[in-house]
Amino acid sequence: MNKELIKSLAHFHLADSKQKAIRTKLESVKFQNFKIQKYTNEFWTSKQRQANALHEISYRACYKPQLPRFFIERLTQKGDRVYDPFSGRGTTVIEAGLLERQIIGNDVNPLSKILTKPRFMVPDLDELACYLDTIGMNEVETAELDLSMFFHPKTESELISLKNYILKRESQNTLNHFDHWIRMVASNRLTGHSKGFFSVYTLPPNQAVSASRQIQLNEKQKQKPKYRDVKKLILKKSKSLMKDLTFSQRQSLRKAGETAIFLTRDARETKQIKDTSIHLTVTSPPFLDIVQYASDNWLRCWFNGIDEKSVKISMAKTVEQWSEIMFDVLKELYRITVKGGYVAFEVGEIKNGKIKLDEIVVPLGVRAGFDIECIVINEQNFTKTSNIWGVKNNTKGTNSNRIVIFKK
Repeated sequence: MNKELIKSLAHFHLADSKQKAIRTKLESVKFQNFKIQKYTNEFWTSKQRQANALHEISYRACYKPQLPRFFIERLTQKGDRVYDPFSGRGTTVIEAGLLERQIIGNDVNPLSKILTKPRFMVPDLDELACYLDTIGMNEVETAELDLSMFFHPKTESELISLKNYILKRESQNTLNHFDHWIRMVASNRLTGHSKGFFSVYTLPPNQAVSASRQIQLNEKQKQKPKYRDVKKLILKKSKSLMKDLTFSQRQSLRKAGETAIFLTRDARETKQIKDTSIHLTVTSPPFLDIVQYASDNWLRCWFNGIDEKSVKISMAKTVEQWSEIMFDVLKELYRITVKGGYVAFEVGEIKNGKIKLDEIVVPLGVRAGFDIECIVINEQNFTKTSNIWGVKNNTKGTNSNRIVIFKK
């Protein structure tokens, strides 16, 4: 077993200097004919290590950057290759890039690449402002669908102009790093619950409600969409994303981006990744049918010219279906993992804790060929995101990450 990881798990951990240190709870759990060590503690929190602001891209069902960092620091070295087959907003690969690792990201949803890739080539803010000034905004543009419940007419017109500009350059294969960055930020600012978004007040920014639901919300809130300056908000969000980046971190990200691979594949079929080429996988697969990834992103898909119905995300409705899919994913991970490499497979509890997916994943990984190292359970205070999902893990007031650690 990895000595540094086990030492980190087994010893006292102080998540917050104002809290008392809590001894790690160690259990020995029997699975079939073998035993597994299970470590439970608050190994990371949002306060333990302030995550880089570059991560602040809203995406449903994403985990904190502290999670992949915990394992990247202990299970890899600089220059090793880190992978996430369910990349989402890119938390794992962005954190790996900041830590000077090589990266591969994959997600069947093409939005993942749009939201992730640009953050490896962070532009200069002043140069970005000058570039934005070169993009014309037609004040008479209208969408092919009714978006009046979300946007002021002038804001909508600016968004349509920007959308058409981006899609035209994409069709001509002339998108540059400024275009990619602008597209990423604009996609992230479409709807939300503050003046920093293009829309009127709506539900949390990691999901887009339907037009009819937004009309009801507007009536309830007694609100009408107000004008939002699209270029101004893109610059404002860009400045926020860049605020923590040092010169060396920008260099690390750019270096990782130069060799990065971004795939839009089913995680069970990633032939573009070479055998025995991944040192560490840190990932969190879809949890049964709790989160509707495609429908939540319908407005982002519209802005980026993507038919959300064409995004074939596997949403298993039963544990049996989910297990079948995850077994095939783990087989593919076994193929691409180097000998001595690791997989940190984060899962959650569902049905109010009645189903613990870590206990389901363990035999699947072993059957795929991996050795089981341990199970890590990070317990922390209840979060808003978990509340949105309706997931209440452990006891009331807490939620947890359950990570199964496999080794090849």
